[in-house]
Amino acid sequence: TAHVTDALLNPKSSSTVFIDDAALTFLSPLHGYSGKVNAVFRTPGSEIASEPPGSRASAELSSTGDADVAESPDFTAPDQPGIYDLAVQIDQARKQIDGLKIVTLVPFSEKRNQRIGLYYLGKWPFENGGQPKSRAYENPSGFIKVTRENRATQVSEHFRLEDFLTKDQPNVWPKYLLLSSNLLDKLELIIEDLNAHGYKVNHIMIMSGFRTPRYNAGGGNTEGRANLSRHMYGDASDIFVDNNGDRYTDDLNGDGKVNMKDAEIIAAAAERVERRYPSLVGGVGTYQACCGHGPFVHVDVRGYRARWRGTGNG
Repeated sequence: TAHVTDALLNPKSSSTVFIDDAALTFLSPLHGYSGKVNAVFRTPGSEIASEPPGSRASAELSSTGDADVAESPDFTAPDQPGIYDLAVQIDQARKQIDGLKIVTLVPFSEKRNQRIGLYYLGKWPFENGGQPKSRAYENPSGFIKVTRENRATQVSEHFRLEDFLTKDQPNVWPKYLLLSSNLLDKLELIIEDLNAHGYKVNHIMIMSGFRTPRYNAGGGNTEGRANLSRHMYGDASDIFVDNNGDRYTDDLNGDGKVNMKDAEIIAAAAERVERRYPSLVGGVGTYQACCGHGPFVHVDVRGYRARWRGTGNG
């Protein structure tokens, strides 16, 4: 009490009695360029964020709904896979970081016989050997464990974990997911750009997010799917604007028709986002209506520019 009182009343005191935003700027990159990313994905024991030199901050991590708190002076992810709330402690002050979840991944090595538990994943393209053409095509480092209880976790302002799940094995829980924070950031920036250009967007539908290799090879309509699809790496989504919730592409340009012109509006927004944020460069493909769905756009963050126009699935 004396320590806190002195810090409050003595203007020369260097003690921290509250944590202002300036002390937490080292966490800002976790929210992405959009400022709307609410989750970061880390392997057990890896760094959550880079603290500035001389920082006295430490992390407190608690599983959602769990009273137990694990301290992490070096801001590393917990060893136990799960979804954690984050608080920051500096001297006598503590601040809960709302709108940010730390997700510790289940290591890739936990996969046995093409599955984890009862959930089938399949084999990644270079899992049994061969040379990936870039690091982006190496085996994933780990998976997000998605349960019935945590599937609605908000991973960014407009998206939840369950939006990106592979559309198979409906009765198998838990499921396992790959999801890139950069993809979330790019999607949020596309929404922001569309609104800025006069296209009201309340909801973007993730028609296809993560696809396990098993599903990518033989699940649903496989027309147009690539053997090295970025969907298998968690950094791609097929999207369309669906403000009215009918699960069909909206008439964005208001011409009374739903066609490729509406998809091209989204693709143009993705182009503008990439020009502003080159680190989010990737694939943008437009697809015609087919097989019960309207036109849509494939967006990914593969690390190099790719453009195409096609039919079927992205």
